[in-house]
Amino acid sequence: MGAHSAKLAAESLRKAIRERGEARLIVATGSSQFEVLNALISEPLIDWSRVDGFHLDEYVGIPTTHGASFCGYLKERFVDRVPLRSFHYLDGMSDPVVVCKRAGEALRVHPIDVALIGIGENGHLAFNDPPADFETRDAYHVVQLDEACRMQQVGEGWFETLTDVPTHAISMTIHEILQTHEILCSVPDSRKATAVANSIDGPLTNQVPGSILRQHPNTTIMLDLAAASLLKSRTS
Repeated sequence: MGAHSAKLAAESLRKAIRERGEARLIVATGSSQFEVLNALISEPLIDWSRVDGFHLDEYVGIPTTHGASFCGYLKERFVDRVPLRSFHYLDGMSDPVVVCKRAGEALRVHPIDVALIGIGENGHLAFNDPPADFETRDAYHVVQLDEACRMQQVGEGWFETLTDVPTHAISMTIHEILQTHEILCSVPDSRKATAVANSIDGPLTNQVPGSILRQHPNTTIMLDLAAASLLKSRTS
């Protein structure tokens, strides 16, 4: 699944570089992206010196040195492993309102070619937990994390207890994610099966943020068999 996601992302990046001389990529974190990023850095014939990267979300109040820092995750697993032209981190230790403003300004200079994302156990996209804000036109905003989202972080081993998990985060908005030309959404594991089924087979609602992907004209959702196990209609 990760290799397939990476192959599709690489094709889009190469196409953008051929046509415009540059490419712009949004990168997510979490366990769903381990294999995606590992495979992407091994894809051939990508001129990374023409690629600008953007950070999807980050906890408020977590330093880069913290084991759960998404800045640290991306630096170790992606940014330090390919010679990107630039990467725009979300600094969890700075004023989050200022971070949102600056990140949004950088993001909107040119269109984004590819977004690598996942769907959370509660159906969230980035850190847009239910009920997600489908209306804001900001690029980034500060959000409060619900208990299900915070418990997922404990379950995946990023934090020892619920009280260790920050209550707020900086997140790309739903609207901004949908502005990306191509969305590649990777969702492994049986823990995500209910969220996947609700996103694909259920009603389109901000109570299931992942359901909004059905309105995007160029989204591919990659699932393993466990994540797809509750779908009403099975496809290859």
